[in-house]
Amino acid sequence: MKITRKNNNEATITPDGKIDISNSHELKQNLLTLYDEGVSNITIDFTNVISIDSSGLGKLLLFQKKLKERNGELRVVNITSDYVKKMFTMIHLDKVIKIES
Repeated sequence: MKITRKNNNEATITPDGKIDISNSHELKQNLLTLYDEGVSNITIDFTNVISIDSSGLGKLLLFQKKLKERNGELRVVNITSDYVKKMFTMIHLDKVIKIES
């Protein structure tokens, strides 16, 4: 998982492969570290993500709420996997998190 800081308030996380129960804690820890450092606008680049399960989705929702409370935003970009697109559509994640193709 790669983290790129744009400035003190913006960062991008680029996970690889699957986000599931076995590694969603790593995503959460990276999000928490950025949050604790004062980053309010976080982009998650899904270019290399092939699937996500409920534990990964839960982490996204948790941090969307936390960031919104400090007037920030969580964005998801570059979804290339049809499976991930279906998961996001099925649970209406686009109504809560800004998703850009």
